[in-house]
Amino acid sequence: MKLDEKILEEKIREYRKTKSCSESTLMGLCETAEIDITADEMTRLGCGFAGGIGGTFDEGTCGAVTGALMANGLILDDVSKIKANAKEIFNAFKDEYGTVRCDKISDHGKDKSPCVDCCVFIAKKVADLLEE
Repeated sequence: MKLDEKILEEKIREYRKTKSCSESTLMGLCETAEIDITADEMTRLGCGFAGGIGGTFDEGTCGAVTGALMANGLILDDVSKIKANAKEIFNAFKDEYGTVRCDKISDHGKDKSPCVDCCVFIAKKVADLLEE
């Protein structure tokens, strides 16, 4: 499956103005892939992962990663591919940012300036994996 990465990035940047990283990444990927799920359903699915899972920040996984993992599972229907991609998604993010912890990336939620780029980075990684 080939996703238009320009459209994907535009959607994520727009959503990130009002949505969390988990919601923005999930929604951008699923909408670009034209998955049959509503915006309200994606918001409900993704909102609990905001701020490192439930707004905990400390030790919680970055919402960009969890959003990407949810989208990966909704887009694909091959369980073995979903699991293989999940490992690739996790490792690519950790390699790029040195961690998957929300508190480390966002200074415990005080500095969200890197967040949109984290979402775009990992969503593009998912798009690349979907092409393989």
